[in-house]
Amino acid sequence: MPFRKPTAALLIGLAAWSARAGELVVIVHPDAPALTKEQVADVFLGRAPRSLPLDQLHDAPIRAQFYRRATDRDLAQVRSVWSRVIFTGKARMPKEYADSAAVKKAVAANPRAVGYIEKSALDGSVRVAYEFE
Repeated sequence: MPFRKPTAALLIGLAAWSARAGELVVIVHPDAPALTKEQVADVFLGRAPRSLPLDQLHDAPIRAQFYRRATDRDLAQVRSVWSRVIFTGKARMPKEYADSAAVKKAVAANPRAVGYIEKSALDGSVRVAYEFE
């Protein structure tokens, strides 16, 4: 049975999304150590007080992708977690940056900072702390 056009388009779109999904990395200052997936989740859910999480803009597609992959939660669930963390005074919301270049610059300047960017945006100013498979 031949593919119908909508089905073929859906499959092509899923393949393209899957390829992009593998291109996401967590970055840190060059002197900072690597992180496990659990440590990344802790940083971005306010459970790692020594780290400074840096976010992309709230409507950036990379943000939803990152939180789904790093924490196994959607953005609404993440906002709920952060509401509790902020209410208890344990941490502050991550500062938002306009794009991967801005996150990379901020991470390179602060040894406590942890951010996420597209793998294609990497350069020698930061180090990959975790790469999603």
